[in-house]
Amino acid sequence: MSITMQNGPTQTASSLLARSFVLGYGLLAYLIFFGTFLYAVGFISRFIVPKTIDSGVAGSTAQALLIDLALMSLFAVQHSGMARQGFKKLFAAFASPALERSTYVLLASLSLILLFWQWRPITAVVWEIETPVAAYAAVAGSFAGWLIVLYSTFLISHFELFGLTQVVSHFAGRLAEPMKFRTPGLYRLIRHPIYLGFIIAFWSTPTMTLGHMLFAMVTTAYIFVGIWLEERDLITLFGDQYRHYREKVAMLLPGLF
Repeated sequence: MSITMQNGPTQTASSLLARSFVLGYGLLAYLIFFGTFLYAVGFISRFIVPKTIDSGVAGSTAQALLIDLALMSLFAVQHSGMARQGFKKLFAAFASPALERSTYVLLASLSLILLFWQWRPITAVVWEIETPVAAYAAVAGSFAGWLIVLYSTFLISHFELFGLTQVVSHFAGRLAEPMKFRTPGLYRLIRHPIYLGFIIAFWSTPTMTLGHMLFAMVTTAYIFVGIWLEERDLITLFGDQYRHYREKVAMLLPGLF
């Protein structure tokens, strides 16, 4: 009896410490993500941040091309690889499942931070809008794209998408509810409003340099690959429910595709 009473408080303290670590890790990962997201807005839009897509040491075009493609490839491999169900099952064998989403978010953010830091600009101008009204419209379009991205995450549970719901539930001793299939707001019009927002944000600019166009082209191609991979996983999770949704709702543009 005395051994049980001595171990009880110790086990409770140990459990609280472990759950606190998971919660702190998730909060830190979210804060790093949110800071990275805000920096990405400035990086692409060339607004406020110290280093943008068109600033920094350029070097030769060939060298810049190789480095930039390598940075984007690293992000794509991490982002897509860790999103697959096989990785999630592997992760659960070594760590708490509550940490999986936060780890995914953290490593994606770190990959982007590396990209921002090491990006090599290619400053040859592809197009430049000289009419002030049209230039302001392009800038507004870019910010509208970022707002679509953020708004769409809240439509489908922003805090679950970025791991906070899971770590808070774990800290409270509750099991996180399984993902439910929902189509709120913009999701009734298109299947992937987040990706549409990114495409708008990346392409809407009054001055398109060759480096910016490289980024926009590669990320747009990656988005279509990501959609294919994501929809394959969604069909596995939700079966005919998602198949019917895909048949009725356009992918990116209502009434078109």
